[in-house]
Amino acid sequence: MNWTLVEDSAELSQVLAAHAPRQHVAVDTEFRRRDTFFPQVALVQLCWGAEAYLIDPLKLQDLTALRSFLTAQNQLKVIHSASEDLEVFSHWLGVLPAPLFDTQRAAGLLGLGAGQSYRALVAQFFDIDLPKDETQSDWLQRPLTAAQAEYAALDVTYLHPIGAQLLERATALHRLDWILEDGARMRPGGKPPLSKFKSAYRLPAAEQRALAALVAWREKEARGRDKPRSWILSDKLIMAVVRAMPESIHALADVDDMPKGLIRRAGDELLSCIQCASDESQPPVTQAILPPLSKPERGLLARVSDHLSDIAASLDVPPEILMPKADLEQLIRQHEQPTSVTPEAWSGWRNALVVEPLKQWLRNEVAV
Repeated sequence: MNWTLVEDSAELSQVLAAHAPRQHVAVDTEFRRRDTFFPQVALVQLCWGAEAYLIDPLKLQDLTALRSFLTAQNQLKVIHSASEDLEVFSHWLGVLPAPLFDTQRAAGLLGLGAGQSYRALVAQFFDIDLPKDETQSDWLQRPLTAAQAEYAALDVTYLHPIGAQLLERATALHRLDWILEDGARMRPGGKPPLSKFKSAYRLPAAEQRALAALVAWREKEARGRDKPRSWILSDKLIMAVVRAMPESIHALADVDDMPKGLIRRAGDELLSCIQCASDESQPPVTQAILPPLSKPERGLLARVSDHLSDIAASLDVPPEILMPKADLEQLIRQHEQPTSVTPEAWSGWRNALVVEPLKQWLRNEVAV
């Protein structure tokens, strides 16, 4: 296995220019996120064939060429399970790689299984068991060890040929557009922070508003100070404040496990969140905090899931790739309340092959 360490912007520009005509490039990143909100980029790996290039972002003086490369439309960026890499590029460079070919998503849409890890794909395609020794390595340390460099190179030297085989299969099955469409819709970040509070639907309206306000305040603080959410305000402490609904600094300080430093630094802001939420003229938080489906709705969910399985079987695609359970639940809610927001993921090929057939099935089922 050959790899080259690139530590200079001019050298990087030469590498990118030399490989600009290639159809696709394998891309990966190494980063650290232990005491920060945003990932700290530590390494970018690129591969166009036999040789891996390890780009040291700590040494680059000019990022212009890298931004242009990542957004150049003539070359597919092959990334495995790209969500975290998108976070890295979005925060560090302010761009997202495009066009994006996510090999995990591609494997699912091409009938090779849902949620495949990179190691599992390498084992499937090449019958090789990749090492895991450097998974928890400190990628910000310099110089990189030989073991780190080899581990990082392996992340793209197998990814490139896997991408080539998946591209060939996708083209043969006329599903390349599906994969690229899904890739174009991918965005950094996971589920909304409020979604972690599963029992929030049981709270009174004022407490729901307080919860939403406190979570939004924490999100803003965590991003602004670049610190983990839990360092700003833990989920447990947020719920304790919501249940107490304090009306004064003294009452806020009496909440169990409330840090004195937090009271000094942000006590007035926390109280403001509570006070605004106590205003009964404010609307309830209906879209973000939803109760579980009712018993009849759960029965309908089971039946529509069976119909989704039939569609998935006809396409040789895992059902959860076509539509995850959360989306199925939203489909049922939307059938009951047609004004609710339609997810962006329901557009394009998925709308024609999955969403509209399921909606039609629901209309027929409910009519019967």
